[in-house]
Amino acid sequence: MIPFVLFSIRRAWQGFWRNGLMSIAATATMTFMLLLLGGFWIVQAGLSAGLQYVEQKVQVVAYMKEDATQAQADEAVAAVRQMPEVQDVVYVSKDEALARFRSNLAERGQPDLTGSLDTNPLPASIEVYLVDPTDFGAIVTQLESSAGVDRVDDVQQLVDRVTTVTTVIRTVGIVALVLVGLTVLFIIVNTIRLAVTSRAEEIEIMRLVGASDAFIRWPFIFEGALVGVLGALVTLVILGAAAAPLSSLMLGFFRVLPLEFGTLVRDVAVLVLVTGLGLGVVGSYVSVRSYLIR
Repeated sequence: MIPFVLFSIRRAWQGFWRNGLMSIAATATMTFMLLLLGGFWIVQAGLSAGLQYVEQKVQVVAYMKEDATQAQADEAVAAVRQMPEVQDVVYVSKDEALARFRSNLAERGQPDLTGSLDTNPLPASIEVYLVDPTDFGAIVTQLESSAGVDRVDDVQQLVDRVTTVTTVIRTVGIVALVLVGLTVLFIIVNTIRLAVTSRAEEIEIMRLVGASDAFIRWPFIFEGALVGVLGALVTLVILGAAAAPLSSLMLGFFRVLPLEFGTLVRDVAVLVLVTGLGLGVVGSYVSVRSYLIR
């Protein structure tokens, strides 16, 4: 078995350089497509992290009545906190609400005119953070029935927008990845088919002397795998060289997102290597099999 594998690898290496121009073109195309694949994956990871961040910020906000007591607020908070749909509950007093408002004005560089007011016009509120941003119905009902609550913000529109954007982006990302993969597979199939056609006489002679289809097929499969692995390695080198500026760009663009670059690098490396090797092997197998069954 081992001698046959070594023979197949040696024949694949010879075949790779015998059709050097086509092999280099296939490797370059594989590299380009894997770069697109890696780029799509990185952007998809950034967007997914962004959507998760936005989903975490979806909250139900209940505003307290002007004459609501602290006991009523504590009772409303306690009732909501024990619900399974709730991740966290924060009570914001009137003074805290005013402090937040002034802080936002300062960040925007806008003048603060609240000092001229006789009283604090902002109501106290209860902010409820959700485990699932789409599961808020029971929480709204509970808050609306609590004593001291004046009104509850309608989050239906915000949840619908977040859900729609999440679905669209993830669907587009998956479709783009599939299209890139099919393009690479098409190119590998045709490249190996050209290699097989150029050695048609050699294959016929091997058949005449009794060589099995497996004996003929495996060198071509290893050749396709070689194209895939070389393309993946070149892609990883390019991505590695671009890692530092790419990380800075991602951190700048997705500034508020909790991106884990260590995990992202590992996932991209595994994706590129497995995809390159897999497409090379599958493309070669399909191409050689279609030729041998004639």
